[in-house]
Amino acid sequence: MKQYLDLVKHVLENGNEKEDRTGTGTKSVFGYQMRFDLSEGFPMVTTKKLHLKSIIYELLWFIKGDTNINYLQENGVRIWNDWADENGDLGPVYGHQWRNWNSDEIDQLTDVIETLKNNPDSRRMLISAWNPSVLPDTSISFSENVANGKAALPPCHAFFQFYVSPPTPEGGENAKPKLSCQLYQRSADIFLGVPFNIASYALFTMMMAQVCGYEAGDFIHTFGDAHIYNNHIEQLDLQLSRELRPLPKMVLNPEIKNITDFTFEDFQLVDYNPHPHIKGIVAV
Repeated sequence: MKQYLDLVKHVLENGNEKEDRTGTGTKSVFGYQMRFDLSEGFPMVTTKKLHLKSIIYELLWFIKGDTNINYLQENGVRIWNDWADENGDLGPVYGHQWRNWNSDEIDQLTDVIETLKNNPDSRRMLISAWNPSVLPDTSISFSENVANGKAALPPCHAFFQFYVSPPTPEGGENAKPKLSCQLYQRSADIFLGVPFNIASYALFTMMMAQVCGYEAGDFIHTFGDAHIYNNHIEQLDLQLSRELRPLPKMVLNPEIKNITDFTFEDFQLVDYNPHPHIKGIVAV
């Protein structure tokens, strides 16, 4: 995961001092891109241990179109707790927009899968979570926004697009086309959020490739405001001091052919040997 450490170094060396909504303060850059060839290993950072269970269950939760944290909590995932109302609701956040855009029964995910299978050269295979009509009012609480039909938080990973490239001659006669995904993330917490985002969208790309009959290609991560919170600099200095280790391999159950049929048990991370976990405070 040299790409990730290069991002950290770039922001520490070149970032602008910025104030932020949480009052914590950041070092920030605008516009940065990383690329991960998924054939070279699963892009899970090795300079600290990540909680794979949270990554997988959150992604399955998005795909379900769910916006209540009960499913996450039942499976030991607490990463959304700080923003939910007393009933566990978050309003029309990611999963709702993916599967029921603007509550108009527009299933963006199903539409993209159909296009990937039937018109893979399309330039319209993208999914947006950024919906101005449900953005929260920052002058009121998370729960008040939810009560008003708004999202508790605006989406950080705002939209993503798929691209199918034809097989190369080097792949042999049985080579399949490759599916790549590019994510635009408008706001990125480099220490806590970005490692999760990389792994989540890399896994999602692999799942989409499998159900559409392709090989996984690249995951491209494009940032708007990429920032390091001032209370995370010490932790990132520690990561930079640690030696990189080989990337693990992610194995998917090859029997799954429908994106909604995946369960937690259908994923196996092999040879993940990270350095110990590093704690950090979430800026709420």
